[in-house]
Amino acid sequence: MRRFLLFLFLLQGVALQAQLFPQLGGQRAGISGLTFLKVDISPRSASLGGANICLSGDAFSSYTNPAALAETEGLSVGSSNTFWVNGINYGYFSVAKPTSSGHFGLSLGALGTGAIPVRTEFQPDGTGQNFYAGYFTAGLTYSQKLTDFFRFGLTARYVREQLANFDAQTFVVDLGFLYRTDFKDLSFSVLLQNFGLNSVLKGEFNFQEAFSPKHRTLESYPAPTIFKLGVSMIAWRSSSEDQSITAYLQLNHPNDNAENIRLGAEYEFNKLLFLRLGYKINVSDQNFPTAGLGLRMRVGRYPLIMDYAIDPTTYLGVIHRVGLQFWVNDSDR
Repeated sequence: MRRFLLFLFLLQGVALQAQLFPQLGGQRAGISGLTFLKVDISPRSASLGGANICLSGDAFSSYTNPAALAETEGLSVGSSNTFWVNGINYGYFSVAKPTSSGHFGLSLGALGTGAIPVRTEFQPDGTGQNFYAGYFTAGLTYSQKLTDFFRFGLTARYVREQLANFDAQTFVVDLGFLYRTDFKDLSFSVLLQNFGLNSVLKGEFNFQEAFSPKHRTLESYPAPTIFKLGVSMIAWRSSSEDQSITAYLQLNHPNDNAENIRLGAEYEFNKLLFLRLGYKINVSDQNFPTAGLGLRMRVGRYPLIMDYAIDPTTYLGVIHRVGLQFWVNDSDR
């Protein structure tokens, strides 16, 4: 375990050096495809500014950090919707189940843009025709608790992109490690997200109506891979232990943009009410804090958690997220 902590410390040093002395930074923007994979699907995570890899395990851990899925008990089901900018919606569904061999999860996500008018150089107001863009992902997650303190997890996802008459398919994986201590729940985590094969759009495009459609293969683009380092701890707990505040700090190193820092704080009251705040440092168009809340209730004897997050942006308006999580055979959660 000491070797793991030393390895984590060295990784943090390398990432911090990249943050303080960036070689490319924002100049990398636009070099990857499938950027919808970076859209946060968890309202809890989004309300904390995206500082998510040290979060306790829940139904959305297949996205935030598959290692945390090993902390879930019983059958867990989660569903969320992200009301993105300009009428774009991103729906996500996940289910997880512990077994004697480890924790397994299934996740599905779909993003749709709705109808987009076809515009040309000579008809900038539209030709009367529409085209559509859609994205779909399906993932399988495996997670295991190796010791009382150390967990790891892996998510493998199939990704499909469709843009008008073009489509692309590829596979990506998430690999996460999570180490929790018994000192104020101090936790360290490492996550490599969206690592996989390049995607290539292929399809037919009719350059002029007088000509028949011709098959075209566009350029190849890598997936939006992100290397994340995170730490969290309980910063304050009441003497009666029915209230607490947990602080989160995370460093992101994406392959298609500048390094950035995520900060978050979560207030918990008696495991019934959760208030959250977050902030993103060095993220373009993200100059305002994020916020959200969670409410825990029961359906019969089973727990149900409703989450909401608000994410204001400078130029694209306010992004809203809502989510539901439900547990079966986990009545003490």
